[in-house]
Amino acid sequence: MARIELTNVTKRWGGYYAVDHLNLVIEDSAFVTLLGPSGCGKTTTLRMIAGLETPTSGRITIDGVPVFDSEQGINVPANKRRVGFLFQNYALWPNMTVYQNISFGLSNVNEEMPVYDMLAKRRTSLLKALEKPEEVARIIGECVTKKGTIDEGRALLHLIDGYEISMQAAKELLGFGVHTNLAVAGECRKKLTAELDALQKKHAAVGEKLDGEFRVVKDGKVVTRVRKYEKEEIDLIVRRVSRIVKIGMFMDRYPSELSGGQQQRVAIARTLAPNPRVLFMDEPLSNLDAKLRLEMRSELQRLHLSTGSTFVYVTHDQMEAMTLATKICLIDNGVLQQYDEPLTVYNRPNNLFVADFVGNPAVNFIEARGEQGADGQLKLSLLDRFAARMTLSGGTNVAAWYRESVAQDAKNASIAAENARKHGYVAKDNKDGPFNYHIALVEDPPFEERPEPTENDFVLGVRPEFVHLSDDGAIEGEIFSAMPTGMETTVKIRVGNFLLTGVVFGGVLYKIGQKVRLDFSGNAVMLFSRKNGRLIGTGSVSFR
Repeated sequence: MARIELTNVTKRWGGYYAVDHLNLVIEDSAFVTLLGPSGCGKTTTLRMIAGLETPTSGRITIDGVPVFDSEQGINVPANKRRVGFLFQNYALWPNMTVYQNISFGLSNVNEEMPVYDMLAKRRTSLLKALEKPEEVARIIGECVTKKGTIDEGRALLHLIDGYEISMQAAKELLGFGVHTNLAVAGECRKKLTAELDALQKKHAAVGEKLDGEFRVVKDGKVVTRVRKYEKEEIDLIVRRVSRIVKIGMFMDRYPSELSGGQQQRVAIARTLAPNPRVLFMDEPLSNLDAKLRLEMRSELQRLHLSTGSTFVYVTHDQMEAMTLATKICLIDNGVLQQYDEPLTVYNRPNNLFVADFVGNPAVNFIEARGEQGADGQLKLSLLDRFAARMTLSGGTNVAAWYRESVAQDAKNASIAAENARKHGYVAKDNKDGPFNYHIALVEDPPFEERPEPTENDFVLGVRPEFVHLSDDGAIEGEIFSAMPTGMETTVKIRVGNFLLTGVVFGGVLYKIGQKVRLDFSGNAVMLFSRKNGRLIGTGSVSFR
């Protein structure tokens, strides 16, 4: 539906940078989550793309067309960007029915759009339904009350959903009486065919014809004019989006008569009704309980697939980001930290901040010191008394990595200087600094001045699922706490003064104080530089 590109987009108030030179490409039909702590710039980014907030500088394009460009003076209003916005507060009109809430925005549309022959469309849909009159009779017959009469309201809804037709068409179809006499179907078809032929001849008389979507075509071009939606057009749109979000049976209800999840579906339907190129969502699940949030995540996944639209979703809930997104955009202090697929963000975080922010339970950070030998292995000392060897995947050369890192820093500094020259330098009040990662300890040691880290100082990042407990583990510890959840148990293991978090799958029970042994399993242990906090690589760690 829409490809979005942000180039050096900045939003600041004085010296406070909400978004700091953000470069981002959101591919067509992607589901991108903007993730990060409160106040990091997620919602501001969303609002700038939608046109609800004006950037200080930069460029934003949707499908290659600029909707904002500070240098060219372009700033397309929000209502001209063909985007939908779903807020935390669903903002439904309490005095309007579900149908009226969804259709409200459509009633006010007055813009250039194709001209449709809605009568011809209705005739065609009725002819198609009457190809199998016995099926029409069956659908209506399922709506018989205990008194033996037809529940017309229910029957109309079933016909609308069964044949994807408008209320007007459903009323006509019910009025044919096919459910009482199948033989009338033939006469109805003859009448409808004659009416459709007459409509086509009427168009032909003025040099027009109808295409497959019942748009009026003249001289090989679709006829357009500035107009409002016809009543039947609005009805078809409302019925279509209500089917997508499964609220067709609630059309006559008021918001107060709906659950929280149902209200959210109405809000989504209202947002989808104008057929936006992009759907923006600002923490839409935050007001729901835990069970309903889980259900609605599944609904949003299904909705994304069924609409094919580009979704941009703001959340501070990493679980939502991981389960919904095709890509995660992780922001901190207005600065892009990583933009990748969810599993890449989890398994290969760019830096210590990303590793710490993504994952529950949180990653274990372990400081280590050592150097890389001629065989490519890192000889490390960690947890105060353990010697270990780490083999980096892909044979990463640490010294070469540092050289490349320094060169990239110089390049970034040059780009920043050029941006400052072009747009005028304004000192950043919310200055960027190194991430203060947390080492879990039983007791905090006495304060002491720590030397500046060198290229031989590292931080290991070990996900809890890679803390492997076994009888022959190389490291001895004891259970500090154990929290079973049924499918798994989260344990904290004391190793000297250090606390390591592990996840044990299955119904294993542990007692506080119990002696255990552990290793680090797999080849996904992360190696970060203490000097700059960035990921050097991943690999396996052995204590033997």
